[in-house]
Amino acid sequence: MPNLTKLFASVAICAMTAGIAQADDAKAPAAAADAAKSETVAKPRTDLSADTVVATVNGQDITLGMMQTVRDGLPAQYQQLPDDKLFQGVLEQLIQQTALAQLEEKRITQRDKIALEVQKRAYLSGAMLNYTADKAVTDEAVQKAYDAKYAKAEPTKEYHAAHIIVKTKEEAEKIKKEIDNGADFAELAKKNSTDGAAANGGDLGWFKLDAMVKPFADEVAGMKDGEVAGPIQTQYGWHVVKLLGTKMVDAPKLADVRKKLEGDIRQEAVQKRVKAVVGEAKIDKMTDGIDPSVLKDQSILGSN
Repeated sequence: MPNLTKLFASVAICAMTAGIAQADDAKAPAAAADAAKSETVAKPRTDLSADTVVATVNGQDITLGMMQTVRDGLPAQYQQLPDDKLFQGVLEQLIQQTALAQLEEKRITQRDKIALEVQKRAYLSGAMLNYTADKAVTDEAVQKAYDAKYAKAEPTKEYHAAHIIVKTKEEAEKIKKEIDNGADFAELAKKNSTDGAAANGGDLGWFKLDAMVKPFADEVAGMKDGEVAGPIQTQYGWHVVKLLGTKMVDAPKLADVRKKLEGDIRQEAVQKRVKAVVGEAKIDKMTDGIDPSVLKDQSILGSN
């Protein structure tokens, strides 16, 4: 059974893309038609609600609330489309979806019923967890999390370094010797280093030691500004490193870490909710005698 949500979304996107192309092709005659009808355009309605019917398919309603739900589930780039094109694209998608659903309802299988029930439970549980997470994120909670993590935090040291990483110790030793003899570190990095920082002369930017792997971090911690060290072996290869500078950094401001703190609060709230709900639920498992490999047996779901 395909993922219906993804399928519907992809169809909606295709419908909107096609609609845009058709609108562009017919721009000139459409503009003329619009000009001719400009005097009879209906006034904007003020009585709209989620239950407002915008179309029917064989007597089955399509509502404004349905359209908004589809729109909210689209990727960001499609939500940026002009209002008229987005409206028509979403409406066309729902018309197609409704017509197809009516056809499928005539031959709905046990597999379909099970899939719909699973999707319903997934949606409802996700909605509950989103509600839980949203409710947990308050200004007071964020401030409390910030104070707990940063209020007594001492200034920390950050390092600015560049490196050259190669596959063998011999290569690293050769490069280190060239640098000791006056070769330019950045040029050698661009020529020899095998990672993404090579294009910038091996520059790794500013970082704290805990952001780096242990052997590399330990070496950097004992270096002086301008010093070049190596070879240093990590799981990524052999490094030659140059310490470009160091600085002491105060604890970040609340605004700078707010999103991270909010994410932590949301995650903690969700974990607590799941644990509490499952802990309070009366759960009876009847799995004795069931071979786990039965999940591979598609005949359990019946025919398509």
